[in-house]
Amino acid sequence: MEKYEKLEKVGEGTYGKVYKARVAGTGQLVALKKTRLEMDEEGGFRKGPSPKPLPTQVIKSFLYQLCKGTAHCHAHGVLHRDLKPQNLLVDKEKGLLKIADLGLSRAFTVPMKSYTHEIVTLWYRAPEVLLGATHYSTSVDIWSIGCIFAEMVRRQALFPGDSELQQLLHIFRLLGTPTEEQWPGVCSLRDWHEYPRWQAQSLARAVPTLEPEGLDLLSKMIQFDPANRISAKAAMDHCYFDSLDKSQF
Repeated sequence: MEKYEKLEKVGEGTYGKVYKARVAGTGQLVALKKTRLEMDEEGGFRKGPSPKPLPTQVIKSFLYQLCKGTAHCHAHGVLHRDLKPQNLLVDKEKGLLKIADLGLSRAFTVPMKSYTHEIVTLWYRAPEVLLGATHYSTSVDIWSIGCIFAEMVRRQALFPGDSELQQLLHIFRLLGTPTEEQWPGVCSLRDWHEYPRWQAQSLARAVPTLEPEGLDLLSKMIQFDPANRISAKAAMDHCYFDSLDKSQF
């Protein structure tokens, strides 16, 4: 800690406080996270006005780094389980993205409420988790990455539900209500009910500024059947990233 001069508290997350600090000697500004050992608070999420669009190359770079970091976790048998924009730290000058808050990565289930009974954001949560699946895999993180990808492009959340039911309905309205043919076993999940039957809409209408290769990658990330979702490692080789200089990472 003697290497850093703490300047101000900039936020409070699920597992600790984040401070703005300066590195003694170099004067570089950094984020310091002070972690609590018990979970006892959930940071709220912002619905603020949309800032200007991110340049395409920045989106590609951040998405690639997110896939790379997630692939690293998955290769070591770790699921993040709570990937969302608030858990991604970005160094704007260097254009680097880091994944933070691996707090739920060891918990067996994803809590719907925090210890202070605040609702945890559901916007990035995979449908199998929302439907009460007890066994899930690395594909829950891929769904979250897809939602983050779409949000970087649209500058607003893809599925902004305020309850588990509303969250599922947002998903079904865009992707169509899933069937047993599409997603074997879906009707046997604990919280499955008979939902209105919606037909799938065009992803291009939901994310109109995304190029065809990006739409293809997004569609592979937000497949209903977890077994059909692309892996983080395979996503890194997708043609959407062909124009990116990957050697910098």
